[in-house]
Amino acid sequence: MNRIDRLFGILTLLQSKRFVTAEKIADRFDMSVRTVYRDIKALCEQGIPISFEQHKGYFIVQGYFLPPISFTSEEANAFLLMEAVVQGFADKSIQTHYASALNKVKSVLHSSEKDKAEHLANNIKLQIPARLKQDFEFLSILQTAISSQKIIIVEYKNNKEETSQREMEPIGLIFYAFSWHVIAWCHLRKEYRDFKVSRIIRLKITNQAFIKSAHIDINDYMKELPVDF
Repeated sequence: MNRIDRLFGILTLLQSKRFVTAEKIADRFDMSVRTVYRDIKALCEQGIPISFEQHKGYFIVQGYFLPPISFTSEEANAFLLMEAVVQGFADKSIQTHYASALNKVKSVLHSSEKDKAEHLANNIKLQIPARLKQDFEFLSILQTAISSQKIIIVEYKNNKEETSQREMEPIGLIFYAFSWHVIAWCHLRKEYRDFKVSRIIRLKITNQAFIKSAHIDINDYMKELPVDF
């Protein structure tokens, strides 16, 4: 990778995260930390307001707007391939948001690339069994609750067809056994529970922050799953 592409890559990485350490930049672009310092200095000299916070890393100063990102044809093709996966494994809410995001990607392509993208999109298919259809609209709001650490209220039907209302603190989403599951601290049971998203009848996100002070890491929870697929 030449230096211009690397500088653009560092800028894109800074745009994608709130803070990025020099070590993470060095690892991402396979270079020394000293080279990272030089590249950050070069970006600052070009007028990019990059600042640094101790123990957190580099960040782009809030309020600075960068020009729209462009995509290579290979990057756009990757988005198109994932569209088929999203249609097969995500619910209606994610499908809607992904379609909107993909349209923004297509909007910055050159005319010739748009024609190629349309042709490719028409020739990528994913055959999914009917039993795997995610016929609900909860993943997007669950993502919001997890990222903002807000309590949710759920009406849930278990595998015995028994319905109950739960107040819970969602900590993560896991796709296993061919279904989406939300892992949450259940206020009723006072323990972590695994809720199959397709069994949720109604879902409401509240403005109340999590009560439990610390939660298990979702990666640690995954080690306790009954299946490994």
